Amino acid sequence: MMRIRRIGMKVTGRLLTALLSAVLFSLAAPVKAQEPPPRPVIITVNPAQPLAFGAFTPGAAGGSVTVSPDGTTRTTTGTVITLNLGMLYTPAMFYVRANPGTVISLLSGPPSTISGSNGGTLSLQLDNTYPASPFVTMVPYQQQTTVLLGGTLFVGTIGSNPAGNYSGTINVTFVQE
Repeated sequence: MMRIRRIGMKVTGRLLTALLSAVLFSLAAPVKAQEPPPRPVIITVNPAQPLAFGAFTPGAAGGSVTVSPDGTTRTTTGTVITLNLGMLYTPAMFYVRANPGTVISLLSGPPSTISGSNGGTLSLQLDNTYPASPFVTMVPYQQQTTVLLGGTLFVGTIGSNPAGNYSGTINVTFVQE
């Protein structure tokens, strides 16, 4: 029994010494965090590509068309049917320049009204971004971060949304946090 106690004490003693050393070392070591970006914070945003939904028809009841933020998919709901007439669908693209370490968020306002060349209006709601908002810029100011923005277009019936070209403006605010 006596021998077991000594072994137990040695292990406990070493463990206590190791924990005490770790605590003392952590108090002496400097703590590092992400450096704040240089001041003043400068951000520039340039639109590079419009948000486009391609060709589609609303069908009898309408519905919606959604373009994903990475631009890989276009989905519909209701009776909306996508058409392959050579018209591309793309997310909105922005080139953002900011100092490394700058945290940026995108804010989109209420749905925008999109007007048709032959009458009719559609409602456009901006969706998610790629990279996901908020994001941290990682490249030097001279380089740019590409930000993609998807959206959902709400379409009425064929009677309320006649064939034609629909266009409008979106408002996006880039916020430096």
